[in-house]
Amino acid sequence: MDWSALAAELDAVGCVPTGPLLTAAQCQEIAELYGDDRRFRSTPLLLRYRAGDWNALHRDLYGELVFPLQVVIGLDAPGVDYTGGEFLLVEQRMRAQSRGGAHTLPRGHALIFTTRDRPTPSVRGWSASPMRHGVSTVRTGERHTLGLIFHDAA
Repeated sequence: MDWSALAAELDAVGCVPTGPLLTAAQCQEIAELYGDDRRFRSTPLLLRYRAGDWNALHRDLYGELVFPLQVVIGLDAPGVDYTGGEFLLVEQRMRAQSRGGAHTLPRGHALIFTTRDRPTPSVRGWSASPMRHGVSTVRTGERHTLGLIFHDAA
């Protein structure tokens, strides 16, 4: 991976797709763990959305220390295993309308995104633009993702 290019896009947009990280077999193996409800926690790493499910725009800020980046990995094939369920990212721009984007997560691909803010050029140099993320309504099927949230909450 070209980490310099990934970092530049992350700064410019607030998120960046990595390309494939997991094989289809690895995705299936992880998705099979979702049948055990004991694996689900209040700060979920195993995310399962069924038809009609969605996730409101939010920021994952747990504990005193918050790592600036998060990762989400798609475990299913969009358009085949489910429809809808796009990853949403909204930037609250200073003195302007908020700007949103919808991202499809192909099976095995990851999206690195900012936990709280992204740097934006301003009159005085740089400002922090607040970012929030969520998931659009899943229309059909079931969508599984593996979320990596780095925090110090117990």
